[in-house]
Amino acid sequence: MSDAPRTDALRTDAPRTDAVPSTPPAEQTSTGSIRIPSATGAIRTLGSNPATAPIMLHPGDSISNRRRVLYILLLGALTALGPFTIDLYLPAFPVLEQDFQTTAAAIQLTLTGTMIGFALGQLLVGPLSDKVGRRIPLIVVTALHVLASVGAAFAPSLELLSVARVLMGMGAAAGGVVAMAIVRDLFGGRRLVVMLSRLALVSGVAPVVAPLIGSWLLTLMPWRGIFVVLAAYGVLMLLSTIVFIPETLPVARRQERGGATVLQRYRSVFSDRVFIGVLIIGGMTFSGLFSYLSASPFLFQQTHGLDAQQYGLVFAVNSLGVVLGVQTASRLAARFGPQWVMAYSTAALLIAAVAIVVTDQLGLGLWGTIIPLFFFMTACGFTFPNVQVLALDRHGKAAGTAASILGATNFGVAGLISPVVGWISKDAGITATTMASVMVGCATIGILALWLIVRPRTVGMLAP
Repeated sequence: MSDAPRTDALRTDAPRTDAVPSTPPAEQTSTGSIRIPSATGAIRTLGSNPATAPIMLHPGDSISNRRRVLYILLLGALTALGPFTIDLYLPAFPVLEQDFQTTAAAIQLTLTGTMIGFALGQLLVGPLSDKVGRRIPLIVVTALHVLASVGAAFAPSLELLSVARVLMGMGAAAGGVVAMAIVRDLFGGRRLVVMLSRLALVSGVAPVVAPLIGSWLLTLMPWRGIFVVLAAYGVLMLLSTIVFIPETLPVARRQERGGATVLQRYRSVFSDRVFIGVLIIGGMTFSGLFSYLSASPFLFQQTHGLDAQQYGLVFAVNSLGVVLGVQTASRLAARFGPQWVMAYSTAALLIAAVAIVVTDQLGLGLWGTIIPLFFFMTACGFTFPNVQVLALDRHGKAAGTAASILGATNFGVAGLISPVVGWISKDAGITATTMASVMVGCATIGILALWLIVRPRTVGMLAP
């Protein structure tokens, strides 16, 4: 891996490698498509004819604010398909256990299958979208999610439900990967920070409300109805993609076909020292977050005696910390650089996790856990968008591949680490100390990755 400082995408004093000189400014059509004049004076429309659209530095800079908001909402909803697929049916676990006459561990395997499908789907969809464009993989894989959701709704056995859940995970994976790649196609530099932060804000609502919506749906319909709702959501996203989302990757920028080319893209991404560093930081931060998510129902409801509604309120308040961090991070990253924002946010993750252990050992009770936990969640919000910016802004020509590696690593590593909380607790029950101990370990690894691998002083500032 190269140790040399970045001299292209992130430096303000160096040219972008994907820019075309002497290209006139882009225009916005009345329909919201991007009209890009070529160097010869010809007008090309990115929204309607991507095959002939010349390459510009940041094509999305000419999109109207109204169209930009539409893209944020649609791409955020596509990204949220993943969290909804994972979290919406969690309240139905006891009902599934009774209906299939099986164990809780067997029901939990359906969630494991979803995570596996999610990771595999991202690894497949990302490189594919770099080869054939964004729209086709997004449409096809979202359609797979719809069909798999219908299959889950009518699954006669737990085995078939598990298979359907794996396919649902693969189908939901396209939304997050392609959404990030589309944003990278259209934007770069500081505007990329802003767009990814707003995208994270929209999609970040899903993990907050999904368990609450799932509980409410169970009062209206049997558990199979939840999968019908997910199928309807998928249909809505499918139609929205077809109607509103243009192809953003011109043919001229698509990667050549062939397995060797795929390997070259992976080799290019993995040879980037900074990418490896932020990949570890993102995976560890996500693992710390998932350690909290997997432990919180037992910690707050069994250990602290909260009912389901009180737990939902605590969950929502803590999740607001992520939203606060995400929105503040975009402004700070544009001014000081994402690497320096992460220098503080990763330190805050460790401090907050240690504080949870200390307050629990001092016997400060529920509020002694909730307050530092809120700061931990806020630090997560500061970290996630800056990980994405540093990873994607450096690899615009392989944005789909880079995004897929990020997503697969986050879910794959978190799926392996989050059960450690239960393993440490064993028969003693989950406490704030056991939960936060895993969070401390994850935060420590993230800090080491930042200073030993990323090395913030070697990373240039974002281009305008």
